Amino acid sequence: MPVPRRVLAQIAMVMNLDKCIGCHTCSVTCKQTWTNRPGTEYVWFNNVETRPGQGYPRGYEDQDRWRGGWQLRRGRLVPRAGGRFARLARIFANPDLPELDDYYQPWTYDYETLTSAPLGDDVPTARPHSLIDGRPQAVTWGPNWDDDLGGGPAHVADDPVLRKVGDDVRLEYENSFMFYLPRICEHCLNPSCVAACPSGAMYKRLEDGIVLVDQDRCRGWRMCVSGCPYKKVYFNHNTGKAEKCTLCYPRIEAGEPTVCSETCVGRLRYLGVILYDPDRVGEAASVEDEKDLYPAQLGCFLDPNDPEVAAAAEASGVPHDWVTAAQRSPVHALISRYKVALPLHPEYRTMPMVWYIPPLSPIVDALAGTGNDGEDADNLFGAIDSLRIPVSYLAELFTAGDQAPVRDTLRKLAAMRSHMRRVNLGEAEDPEIARSVGMEPAEIERMYRLLAIAKYEDRYVIPTAYTASGHSHDIDSCSLDGLGGPGMLDDGALADAFHAPPVPTPRAGVPAARAAGGGPGPGRINLLNWNGDGRPSGLFPPRTGEEA
Repeated sequence: MPVPRRVLAQIAMVMNLDKCIGCHTCSVTCKQTWTNRPGTEYVWFNNVETRPGQGYPRGYEDQDRWRGGWQLRRGRLVPRAGGRFARLARIFANPDLPELDDYYQPWTYDYETLTSAPLGDDVPTARPHSLIDGRPQAVTWGPNWDDDLGGGPAHVADDPVLRKVGDDVRLEYENSFMFYLPRICEHCLNPSCVAACPSGAMYKRLEDGIVLVDQDRCRGWRMCVSGCPYKKVYFNHNTGKAEKCTLCYPRIEAGEPTVCSETCVGRLRYLGVILYDPDRVGEAASVEDEKDLYPAQLGCFLDPNDPEVAAAAEASGVPHDWVTAAQRSPVHALISRYKVALPLHPEYRTMPMVWYIPPLSPIVDALAGTGNDGEDADNLFGAIDSLRIPVSYLAELFTAGDQAPVRDTLRKLAAMRSHMRRVNLGEAEDPEIARSVGMEPAEIERMYRLLAIAKYEDRYVIPTAYTASGHSHDIDSCSLDGLGGPGMLDDGALADAFHAPPVPTPRAGVPAARAAGGGPGPGRINLLNWNGDGRPSGLFPPRTGEEA
């Protein structure tokens, strides 16, 4: 493979679904860190879904309804929501935007009634009321409402992924399989949310690939919400801004793992650096057959142990310690070396960078329940090949319906279990177990150490921050600090701002007098401050002979 002209670095994550116990600790700690402010009551940057299930928001994977991600149109990659003119036509009324009921109506309870009710014969009740308007509310849905109900007849029919697979698998599901799927923003290589944003507030950082929202530029159009196929961009109704998972970038910049990774009970998350060729991303996302998207994205990733790749990375501005971190990266090992991690819904063509190791444990449990040895390699391989677990369902989640990579991954995990059982019991090793899945016994054991007993420093290999200009980041604060939420003013100034006329924000290189209407040249208008009267200067291009 020729050495790429440019090399970029990306912080990526892998989650081992065999270890997730559905405790929601990651969701709660993320909530307390990032979205415990007014306006974000319904927002979960991290959530854990039961599979099969509807997900959060309900049915987010149904892109025929929500029109998120990309699609090929006459061989050209375009947003599924349409081009610029199509998005402009519905910029004030977007029919593809989830409503609050698609998420859930956040609520709390009237606890004061319990503490202040006078003594009496009746037991006081803390009734639920809405966190949005304070009115009494009937609780009918929540962010994990179908938790632990995988395969339940009341919910399984509403799973968009399950509707794609055959009835035989659907009938088997209730008896054989359920697993948990933690989700955060995918921080994609080809993010459709960035392409959908009219104001340019959504951007992907050059130095580490994290996708963020510039709170000062965001105008609340919410096109990013509908453009994201994973529905991991949210609208803060209090600030009028879009918010999303930041991959805990202040922690990443300090060389620390994300909060969800740090607090994960099952130790199922891995963080590390991936080196990739940015010039291949567009071509990889545009392959004709959706089933080729997984190998096409793998082809974008580079081997950091290749001296020529390492030299090209440093020549492109990637610091030396980031290159060495990529060489030690557990994410690179699981994705590119062992090939046991798979992307979530590659058919959205966003090139996601949070990958998953599909679960194997339910196969073992199902085999043991029939009286067979659930750890025996032959039994495990037979269970995989006979679709005792729904490989077709996992394939719809991770490989756009291609069952071969999922089956190969499960066979490697099964071979690892069988090989390590022989090692731990002192039995004679059988090298053919590893070789049957294209690996050697030593390689199987290295993969086992990474998946089963990896220490903190092996699971999280995160270099400290850098910038393209060589200056270090200021990691003592983040853009979500301050009163009123991200990018907002203090309470008094905010109240004054909403009663003031719209004030243009000067562009870089444009004198303030010109941007405010004192001279030719357009400025930026904050429409959130506009009371709807008149025609603010700078809102539209100037007419012929008219100054801006």
